[in-house]
Amino acid sequence: MQAVMAFENAPPFAAPLRFFLTAPLFAVLAGLLIAFEGPDLFASRWTPGALAATHLLTVGFMLQVMLGALIQILPVVTGANLKRPLAVARIVHVGLSAGALLLASGFYSGIPGLLSSAALVLALTVLLFLAATVLALSGVPSTSPTIRGLKLALLGLAGVVGLGVLMALALAYGWALPLAALADLHAGWGLGGWAGVLLAAMAYVVVPMFQLTPGYPMRASWWFPVAMLGMLLLWSAAVLAEWPWLVRLSQFAAAVAGMAFAGLTLRLQAKRRRARADATYRYWQLGLSASIVALLMLASAALWPDAVGVEGWTLVFGVLLVAGGFLPFIAGMLYKIVPFLAWLHLQECGKAKVPAPAMNKLLPDVNTRRQMLAYAAALLLLLATVPFAGWLARPAGVVFAVANGWLWWNLASAIRRYRQAEIDISRKLAAK
Repeated sequence: MQAVMAFENAPPFAAPLRFFLTAPLFAVLAGLLIAFEGPDLFASRWTPGALAATHLLTVGFMLQVMLGALIQILPVVTGANLKRPLAVARIVHVGLSAGALLLASGFYSGIPGLLSSAALVLALTVLLFLAATVLALSGVPSTSPTIRGLKLALLGLAGVVGLGVLMALALAYGWALPLAALADLHAGWGLGGWAGVLLAAMAYVVVPMFQLTPGYPMRASWWFPVAMLGMLLLWSAAVLAEWPWLVRLSQFAAAVAGMAFAGLTLRLQAKRRRARADATYRYWQLGLSASIVALLMLASAALWPDAVGVEGWTLVFGVLLVAGGFLPFIAGMLYKIVPFLAWLHLQECGKAKVPAPAMNKLLPDVNTRRQMLAYAAALLLLLATVPFAGWLARPAGVVFAVANGWLWWNLASAIRRYRQAEIDISRKLAAK
């Protein structure tokens, strides 16, 4: 059974929009940091610059968009109406933005107080969000793979934030913890249990809806989130028990599950009814292809642990999975969700008397295609930086910042057109 969309339950447009417009600015900051640090940032995944840039992208960009999307999607897809969604959005947005800046600053400067402050702010912010969403979801049955996936993704969010807070406090106060193993587990929960499961749950709706593909097979849709979280729980137990062979087994299984989902999505896209490939479609193709390569690397490292010792292996893996995989998925969805929500609210404003402008008038395809090409160029430069000893780092950072600034400009321009259309519709209604 597929989730039924109830757009009449949608929260105010301002609730998710603040997240969508803020997120690209954090990616711009990450690009500027890469340009400033240059080759030093790519010396290791553990450099202060690399840690700061990574969390600007994962917390500042990815988490921003994901929480904003959940505020929009939960009432529409699950019927779980958040109490005072605009107030929740304001508090979570401020806390998340402040926490991301504090966390990146703490990693970059090494100041313990910044790391502990970031841990406190992010923990309280996510706890508030989880409390609001769990309260809204209480009593909502899991009648579709999307609803169950969204619920399980919240477990993944709790897991990744809990581990992140623990490690931030350990770094701030010098606690004796196996930070390397916990960092890998933290990344697994963040990219697999939270971002991966949420992406799949949303894909079950947005890919058929916006890309005009067939629906996802029901059995795979039901079991992918469960399988991913099961592997992460097994991985967590293996870390606690200090069983490296079980860690590798769970990593391999999680990688295979991720590749299966990506391959299935590519197969569905090949059967789409829309002939012309727009920027969203191309962004998803880029993200799926990069994710498959990254997950192949993860599976290979699970079978051959010495692979992670190959120079640049972990950096290439991280760039492929985050900048090559998840960021394109999110950018592609933003290019559909923002103009669609704007069009939906303009439809309501027109009261069936004045038509709303088409989505491609609010956000022209030519603008999104050009920005997508700029982002693809930035990704290629970032990947080329690792084998070429980092001399491409500064130009890669600049191009990455420009591409994400362009994403922000496109979204902001769509909102300016939306505001003008809102004024025009109000005038036409008053004249009738």
